[in-house]
Amino acid sequence: MNAGTAAIFDLDGTLLDSMGVWDRVDTEFLARRGLDVPSDYMETIAAMQFRDIATYTIERFDLVGEREEDLMDEWTRLALHDYTTMVEPKAGALDYLHHLRDTGAKLAVATSMMPQLRGPALEHAGMADLFDAVVGVEEVAHGKQDPDIYLEAAARCGVDATQCTVFEDILPGIESARRAGMQAWGVQDDSSRRQWRRICEVADGVLSDFTQAPRALR
Repeated sequence: MNAGTAAIFDLDGTLLDSMGVWDRVDTEFLARRGLDVPSDYMETIAAMQFRDIATYTIERFDLVGEREEDLMDEWTRLALHDYTTMVEPKAGALDYLHHLRDTGAKLAVATSMMPQLRGPALEHAGMADLFDAVVGVEEVAHGKQDPDIYLEAAARCGVDATQCTVFEDILPGIESARRAGMQAWGVQDDSSRRQWRRICEVADGVLSDFTQAPRALR
């Protein structure tokens, strides 16, 4: 592997087998308000910043009198138990991370997960000490529909964007990473099943678990 290469990973649905957490959280959150989860809700919010999800949710479901901060706090409380007790790495993920570190690659996380969740989730998954940088979408100007978060992760690793490979389970993230000049691999997850055909067309490669990930980065 060439020196200076880097791998940038999403967490939810990519490194972590965790999207079922948000299915449960969304179901419980909306059920408390007498509402069902629309079939397009998860797909619509997947690339957004956390606060933008709260704003969108309030507007879409006409949650008059509710505040973004209250929604974010409620979601975090609902999800924290699962991330610290139940959520596990995707198959082959830990071995793959160790393999890349052994080859000298820089490793980064680029995630929409809030800091209150991502730290405990990485600890529980045994990944907390494996990354050179962890970047949250709240630290950059836009959500994953724009390449800001991937460019910031590359900068913190000291690696040019053209030497980075991104692993993502959502189509907007794959598309924006490629616009930044990065390679992008699609990771199969239930959350992206409606977009999987398009992901296969757009991504530089796809995998269902990390035993299929490229052993050498570009």
